[in-house]
Amino acid sequence: MKLWLFNRKGPSGFSASSTAEEVTDGIDGSGLTAIVTGATSGIGTETARVLALRGVHVVMGVRDIAAGKDVKETIVKEIPSAKVDAMELDLSSLASVRNFASEYNIQHHQLNILINNAGIMGTPFMLSKDNIELQFATNHLGHFLLTNLLLDTMKKTARKSGGEGRIINVSSEGHRLAYHEGIRFDKINDPSGYNGFRAYSQSKLANILHANELARRLKEDGVDITANSVHPGAIATNIIRHNSLFRSMNTILHGESLSLSPPPPLL
Repeated sequence: MKLWLFNRKGPSGFSASSTAEEVTDGIDGSGLTAIVTGATSGIGTETARVLALRGVHVVMGVRDIAAGKDVKETIVKEIPSAKVDAMELDLSSLASVRNFASEYNIQHHQLNILINNAGIMGTPFMLSKDNIELQFATNHLGHFLLTNLLLDTMKKTARKSGGEGRIINVSSEGHRLAYHEGIRFDKINDPSGYNGFRAYSQSKLANILHANELARRLKEDGVDITANSVHPGAIATNIIRHNSLFRSMNTILHGESLSLSPPPPLL
């Protein structure tokens, strides 16, 4: 069943049913380099594939390097000219983020596009390796640090190429459903009153605030890089694996249960 709303076109001429290939039709990304986090499934995989299709050199930041190599092989099989690399990145670990950024800055001297896509949703209360609530650590703090560590490379690229850099935080309309006080900075690691979906929404709110403030600072500094947060739409991907409500909604809309492979250990 497809709701009529999905087909309603906006000012851009595209609708919620438009595909990434349709939106990027005619765009030549040759000479550009992009990092896409969480590229082993769902939105991340499709983003990496279509960017590669348009000639962009794609570096996938992935927690499971074996899965990343499988995605790379699939993309290259479909697009023999694709330039795709997979590098290990566990966004729930600040040490892993630092290691990824350090290796990237050594191996690559250009970065035009950073797509902070990776995320988890609705998990039971858990702490990251750095003893921070897992969803906030993975969805926000990891990407916040990653962006900061790659920003100098992006600035140098923008100056050298004369082209606009792009930073995209994949957020969610779910940010509106965070805790009533917004981000519970004083209770990030407090299991009492923890709600898996509100904690997810809290992290998505942080993504938006990060992009907004970063955009302001970049503009103030006269840097030709934009920072935006986006709502990707309600898409049935592996991110819903911890949430029975969303799995039920998918069954109602599509008439069958979403087949999900067991996720790798988070910690």
